[in-house]
Amino acid sequence: MNQPTIPAASPIIGDEEREAVDRVLRSGMIAQGPEVAAFEREFADALVGGRTNVAVNSGTSGLHLGLLAAGIGPGDEVLVPSFTFAATGNSVALTGATPVFVDIDPDTFCMSAASAEAAITERTAGIMPVHLYGHPADVTALGALADKHGIQLFEDAAQAHGAQWQGKPVGSFGSFAMFSLYPTKNMTSGEGGMVACATDEIARKVRLLRNQGMERRYENELVGFNARMTDIHAAIGRVQLTKLPAWTARRQAIAARLDAELTGVTVPPVAEGAVHVYHQYTIRVANDRDGFAEALLKEHGVGSGVYYPIPNHELPSLKSSAELPVTARAAQEVLSLPVHPALSDADVDRVIAAVNAVAQAGA
Repeated sequence: MNQPTIPAASPIIGDEEREAVDRVLRSGMIAQGPEVAAFEREFADALVGGRTNVAVNSGTSGLHLGLLAAGIGPGDEVLVPSFTFAATGNSVALTGATPVFVDIDPDTFCMSAASAEAAITERTAGIMPVHLYGHPADVTALGALADKHGIQLFEDAAQAHGAQWQGKPVGSFGSFAMFSLYPTKNMTSGEGGMVACATDEIARKVRLLRNQGMERRYENELVGFNARMTDIHAAIGRVQLTKLPAWTARRQAIAARLDAELTGVTVPPVAEGAVHVYHQYTIRVANDRDGFAEALLKEHGVGSGVYYPIPNHELPSLKSSAELPVTARAAQEVLSLPVHPALSDADVDRVIAAVNAVAQAGA
């Protein structure tokens, strides 16, 4: 196989991003400053219906500070999916609260409202679904559940920039939402996170927590962290934000081809009323998923990824006794194929041909 390998992910950094970084370096204002403030406003207008945004140094920081600002702490429980990256559960544990793991919907891979309701106790203070792979969770059902029990809804939107549910953007439903800006996400700032806040009170608390507990220098109001975003990172993010709509359209176009042309595997359905932005295009392979991935790479030069092979509730750091059969099955079957906008049409042809050939060989 002489063709170059098609990677599972490929961050796109162009001349505009380099020029933006140079502009900041020339300005002498490198730490949190006007670029961060502009990025917060532009992100709010573009993606979350104008909600107040607070930029931080990572997505995990965004979840952690958002939970603290919403009043989550020791003695509380927060319901989270086990089928996600560990940062979701970690952020709850870092507040002193307990992450309680619940099962997922088999089609969307997002939190199941029925499983969440069964896990609610008198200590439950919040529900935090993940809009996994860029598909929105059912925040209608989960929001109704939160209202019924008098608890808060939070959104882990790390992978869902631009996704929508029933005509509304993700990030506009909960007390806060967090978007990751890690290099492999649908857009990046190099590293960082954005917290979209439902109230001025939560936004102000996140601002305090990200900056040593102060809004004005040396006037520390509470014990905080150093979780600021730099102007360098914000400048990159501002450029990427302008490119996101076209990149999202390309991801969706690639996904449409994969939906139509893949055979022998289960392609990801999209719930009615959902706009999927395909951070990952995740199929199910019922038999020998790992062997399937190995054949794609070795025989066809097509990379792929398994997100996530070990559910959070089985990790040594977050282990619980939860029994989550849908999660367990997904961890054995999921395989994410290349869907990033750096793919050419010829690359997409290769991905389709490779998947179909491997599926046929194993049939």
